[in-house]
Amino acid sequence: MGVEGITDVIRQRRTVKPKEFSDQPIAQEIIDEILENANWAPTHGLTEPWRFSVYTGQARSKLAEFLAATYKAVTTEDNYRQNKYEGMKRNATLAPVVIVIGMKRQPSGKIAELDEIQAVACAVQNMHLTATAHGIGGFWSSNAAATSDQMRDYVGLSGEDRALGLFYLGYPSQDWPVGKRQPISDKVRWVDS
Repeated sequence: MGVEGITDVIRQRRTVKPKEFSDQPIAQEIIDEILENANWAPTHGLTEPWRFSVYTGQARSKLAEFLAATYKAVTTEDNYRQNKYEGMKRNATLAPVVIVIGMKRQPSGKIAELDEIQAVACAVQNMHLTATAHGIGGFWSSNAAATSDQMRDYVGLSGEDRALGLFYLGYPSQDWPVGKRQPISDKVRWVDS
């Protein structure tokens, strides 16, 4: 693939939410490729801090129940919204694949936590681009339940490790979404002396 191919994939990448997914299953080989490409993200000190727990089939219903219960537990009464609670119960069952994104902290702590989080973010971008190349939509959700200590523990992480959210995958039920961006010139400052 030349630069045009990677540019096309980057510019076609879109957030597609679970309510926009079809029921079409995702082939195991594609899920494996998505995860393997995540594994090739840049990582300072070669710590490879990303950890993924993949939920498919009936496990999604158990995850949905856990998310709803966790949302209720970690949300104050003033901030609690019934529609968010219902969304927690529903979204995990609408996506054929849900990946809990984790960050395994280096035991020595030599590499800064921010570096480790950024490495995981790069891994997720690799997953999102790979999914896009296959016509699969993705959505990284970082809600309070998905990033809670309870979620960290639920997926077998502990201590200084972190849960960094959920990555929902599914084929869109409609046409691929059209995106737009403001000009890059509005976001860049050139310094030459």
